Amino acid sequence: MDQSALMNTYGPRAVKLVKGDGCYLWDDQGKRYLDALSGIAVCGLGHNHSDVTAAITEQANTLLHTSNLFGIESQERLGQRLREISGMDKVFFSNSGAEANEAAIKIARKYGHSKGIDDPTIITMSGSFHGRTMATLTATGNTKVKQGFAPYLSGFVHAPYNDVEAVEKLVASNANVVAILVEPIQGEGGINIPANDYLSRLRTLCDQNGLLLILDEIQTGNGRTGKYFAYQWDNFLPDVVTTAKGLGNGLPIGACLARAEAAEVLQPGNHGSTFGGNPFCTQVADTVVKSLTENGLLDNVIALGNHFKTRLEDAFRNSDKVKEIRVKGLLVGIELSGASAEVVPKALEKGLIVNATAGNVVRLLPPLVMSQEQADFTIDTLIEIINAM
Repeated sequence: MDQSALMNTYGPRAVKLVKGDGCYLWDDQGKRYLDALSGIAVCGLGHNHSDVTAAITEQANTLLHTSNLFGIESQERLGQRLREISGMDKVFFSNSGAEANEAAIKIARKYGHSKGIDDPTIITMSGSFHGRTMATLTATGNTKVKQGFAPYLSGFVHAPYNDVEAVEKLVASNANVVAILVEPIQGEGGINIPANDYLSRLRTLCDQNGLLLILDEIQTGNGRTGKYFAYQWDNFLPDVVTTAKGLGNGLPIGACLARAEAAEVLQPGNHGSTFGGNPFCTQVADTVVKSLTENGLLDNVIALGNHFKTRLEDAFRNSDKVKEIRVKGLLVGIELSGASAEVVPKALEKGLIVNATAGNVVRLLPPLVMSQEQADFTIDTLIEIINAM
């Protein structure tokens, strides 16, 4: 396709990828790359996974779409599987993470109205990223991605990430606050990992004030941190949790899960989707979730994450080029002393796909099926590039 026919929303794209298998991708010139980004945390099972391919083939020969005017067996089966994993009660399926967050925002606002609050307000965090629709863009705490799109929606206030006291002050000073929306780990913000008690303290704050705790696990969910959801490292449940990305291993699907009172907020006519939860995507996602939770895969995520952390910390312990290594499972951030963008093309030259985010962070989101040998190639390549900068 002539790229001139496409809106220039992504800038120049020098490499055209045409084939994938496992943790590897090939371009149209036949060059092979190790994928340490997995489509931005999407292809957790790697490319061309046999079970996923079989599910795609079977469902494509069976039924693609009916609309949500009819019952969909695979949707109900996937919903039950996610309910058992998450501890939530109900799920709404969408086509993306932004749509899942839109559903969560609507739950929070309608919940507030049910409490007699005419102007419900949601607290979100600085440095956050929740999507590119107008509601999720307003919720986002990254000023760079918001430039040029004002006026934003009302009903959102921002607090510093990893600062419970700041959130407490906002709750105390604003009677319209109905919910807190937060990422367990900020992905687009640079793999920012909060204090161990951050989320549990927010949970307590919500309980004390009748607020909903909404966790955006678009990037941290589906096994990325070594638990199916990142909040499962702690002993609490959110009221609402959203996810997408790795749920479909490449197919577009998102989910908004809720429990208790929050699960009953949306009723017929309040929300919907034409394509969300269609037979094709839910059948494949059900296969993905089943594969993610079998054969000790999440144990591999934890072990490999520890390997990344140990090797990278050892390599850059005395380096003035690296400020910090941040790792949780296979969410890996290398914060540089300078800009990180130049690492990406240098890695491509060496057959490695990585990402730069937050200005000075090299971000790794490798497939959860990556081997230690492939991890070592990733690490060795980045050590060489960063040391030569």
